[in-house]
Amino acid sequence: MSLDALRNRLPEYAKDLKLNLGSLATEPVLDQQKLAGTFVASAMATGNAEVIKAIVAEFGPKLSAEALTAAKAAAGIMGMNNVYYRFVHLVGGDYATLPAKLRMNVIGKPGVDKVDFELWSLAVSAINGCGMCMESHEKVVKHGGVTTEQVQAAVRVASVVNAAASVLTAEDAIAA
Repeated sequence: MSLDALRNRLPEYAKDLKLNLGSLATEPVLDQQKLAGTFVASAMATGNAEVIKAIVAEFGPKLSAEALTAAKAAAGIMGMNNVYYRFVHLVGGDYATLPAKLRMNVIGKPGVDKVDFELWSLAVSAINGCGMCMESHEKVVKHGGVTTEQVQAAVRVASVVNAAASVLTAEDAIAA
């Protein structure tokens, strides 16, 4: 499945999502690796098989094998970290003083430029709603030279990919 096929699967009431997917696919603010990796990591974070297949088919070939693996790894590690750190942030108390005791080696050695990996982690954290992780990753990418407009573009990609996955999941549930 291609991105166009995915866009065509969206119902008419989701026309804005169709348009946004199309325009974001060529977002000029992000270089090819940042853009493609953000799409892939965001798709993986949604868990929607149709969205994942379409986006990996469209954007996977635009990434090196290492970058594709890193984008997937960003979604995976943030799936764990976003739950843990959202809990720490929301509950407060002594939890923030305790070591996480969770393996996170991929963050230190993602196999791609650290800033790109952090940007993908930020996009996934936005989907997963972890404020603590969003703040942390945003600080790292800004320190690494990513502009406000680039951060916004990555989060826009994440929001549209997530919304498309939600619509398709809901439509499949209605049809079942």
